[in-house]
Amino acid sequence: MRIQPFFLFSIVLAALAACSTPAERITNEATSYGFSSRVIEGGGFSHQIYRNNHKGHSQKATLHVYLEGDGTPWINHEWVASDPTPRIPLMLRLMAKDMLPSLYLGRPCYHGYSHAPPCTPDLWTGARYSERVVASMSQVLDKLIEVEGIKSLVFFGHSGGGALAVLLAERYPETQAVITIAGNLDIAAWAEMHRYTQLHRSLNPASRPALDPGIHQLHLIGGRDTNITLQLIEGFESRQQNSELVVVSDFDHVCCWTKLWPEVLAWVSTVENSEGMVKKDLQLRF
Repeated sequence: MRIQPFFLFSIVLAALAACSTPAERITNEATSYGFSSRVIEGGGFSHQIYRNNHKGHSQKATLHVYLEGDGTPWINHEWVASDPTPRIPLMLRLMAKDMLPSLYLGRPCYHGYSHAPPCTPDLWTGARYSERVVASMSQVLDKLIEVEGIKSLVFFGHSGGGALAVLLAERYPETQAVITIAGNLDIAAWAEMHRYTQLHRSLNPASRPALDPGIHQLHLIGGRDTNITLQLIEGFESRQQNSELVVVSDFDHVCCWTKLWPEVLAWVSTVENSEGMVKKDLQLRF
């Protein structure tokens, strides 16, 4: 049987993709969106970042910061992964829909740097949300804020990136809003529910003081999510003073947040142009 050239080409592309690393695949995807790539040092670690390069329509210097989930810290919950880089870069795909200046901020030891000193496996396992991790990411942001004159920050985080979004937001008076998707906002309850080893070397958002009431918060959870459930978020969210918790019944941990993102960005735009508390009659058309 003769193989048609189109199918042969598809087979070759699939084979090349299978041989590439997660970091290479993310870089290729970022390039397809027209994002620029850069590596910035923070806390002695190399952080991969991507920028969408949009100037936007705002007159103020605003930066949207996108934080990915935990990726693959473990293999089958038994063996520590040699490379925790995400296989499904959901936040990269969401940033591709954002028309305002945006930053995809990689964690220390991710994106091909897991074997680079001073990386050790605890930084993507038990200490994945540790002070050392958060501080290193904060140092990268500090450099960009100073160089670019950033006046306002909006943090977006998925899963474990939601935890980091909250932990970073509390450090910046420039923070205007935090949006989490299936955020791991109570890591102790999450570990207990799944019978995982507790992340004792990590900071737990649920144990931190409530965020400044001037920070608008939107926490999204999928009704079909079995990894991060509504019960894991309710305790954290109930302590916040300027927050909305929205359940999207047909979504799970990953699917289908790209469909919803234009509505989320519309909500963010409303917040960025408002003053004070989130209005309870704000239309969340989810």
